[in-house]
Amino acid sequence: MPEGDSIWRAAHKLHEALAGQVLTASDFRVPRFATLNLSGWTMVEVVPRGKHLLMRLEGPEDTLPGASKKPRALTIHSHLKMEGSWMVYPPGGRWTKPGHTARCVLRTPVGDAVGFSLGILDVVPTSEEDKIVGHLGPDLLGPDWDEEEALRRLQAEPDVPIGFALLDQRKLAGIGNIYRCDSCFLSGIHPALPVGQVPDLAKIVTDAKRLLGENLGPGRRTTLGPRAMRPGYWVYGRTRQPCRRCGTQIRHGLLAGPDGTEERDIYFCPRCQPAP
Repeated sequence: MPEGDSIWRAAHKLHEALAGQVLTASDFRVPRFATLNLSGWTMVEVVPRGKHLLMRLEGPEDTLPGASKKPRALTIHSHLKMEGSWMVYPPGGRWTKPGHTARCVLRTPVGDAVGFSLGILDVVPTSEEDKIVGHLGPDLLGPDWDEEEALRRLQAEPDVPIGFALLDQRKLAGIGNIYRCDSCFLSGIHPALPVGQVPDLAKIVTDAKRLLGENLGPGRRTTLGPRAMRPGYWVYGRTRQPCRRCGTQIRHGLLAGPDGTEERDIYFCPRCQPAP
């Protein structure tokens, strides 16, 4: 599932391509919105919220006698889940992904935006966005980031393993498995350690926010050094490779959730991050 930095980059790209443009056509390839036509609507902005994308549009003014002259406002909400993506093409340009995976097509005079394999696709009044993203915790990459509130939400469930709590988007939004694993490593904390036993919870959160913020451009790495085409991580995805600090082989494991019914992949150094 994409991390918060991936969603930020996707929103930035879509905003640059679409903001201020009037849609010449729209095609929603999901039954619920199959008849929705947003031709003539103006794309106001595209913003990220955690791992969610919000495309805000204003509609043409209603010209019926006595009707309000305020523009109508709708939001196209999408979540990429595991396989989704948004691509921007020149007008009428050839798609680089199979057409049968397209779920939303937005055409403008300057470019076409196509959402492929979207895990979630909704259209809601902009005034009702809170119904779909209001449950999210503070966004680590958002302008309204609130560390105190994020820590309060994490500490509200002290018995939950920190490796699960960091992925709970209701507590803080934007962290995925890469940043969860590597921020725990930087603090020397095993992902299975309960939140209430983490000696410096703020450091993990601060490290995760810093790592996300450092990866808003092309290329991704959490380690120090120059960027390269090949990502450089501290522990994520490095099973049986030597720890970059102590040389011990990195291990892969499964972390059971609080109720024991859900398991998540974790990567850790058994020496730098001793098991609780």
